[in-house]
Amino acid sequence: MADLLKQAGLPDGIFNVVQGDKVVVDALLAHPQVKAISFVGSTPIANYIYETGAKHGKRVQALGGAKNHMVVMPDADLDQAVDALIGAGYGLAGERCMAISVALLVGDVADKIMPKLAERAKQLKIKNGMEPDAEMGPIVTRQALERIEGYNRAGRRRRREARRRWSRLQGAGS
Repeated sequence: MADLLKQAGLPDGIFNVVQGDKVVVDALLAHPQVKAISFVGSTPIANYIYETGAKHGKRVQALGGAKNHMVVMPDADLDQAVDALIGAGYGLAGERCMAISVALLVGDVADKIMPKLAERAKQLKIKNGMEPDAEMGPIVTRQALERIEGYNRAGRRRRREARRRWSRLQGAGS
């Protein structure tokens, strides 16, 4: 994305991608020339970045757990965008990795799309997942339930490990 922005003529220093550990993050959060921070990642780190950036007067966008984005431009076909959002958010009962967790609504499109989205969500056909017109349904097999429970256990394990690593990093950075 940074390369595309540069090719489009964006001046150096306007948009930067920086990789680094807690030391780098803390330096960016405290540096007076850094005016804004955008972060997508785990919720505990997003909270830290938001709180620390805000304390330093930064504009902060900290999206914890938000991995898939959909951009809706003002000239979009709103009915198609609503269908895409509903399908991405509710399709397969939320059991797919491409579920949209963030919708970026550009310009005044939010005022136009939100009522349509709310109405469409109210009309969702929540039924037995084996019925052809079901848009969202319950978990229908023991095997699917066990798979989901396994994902949940693994996610909780990874979250505990990430919190331990983050705690160690915070102790090292003090």
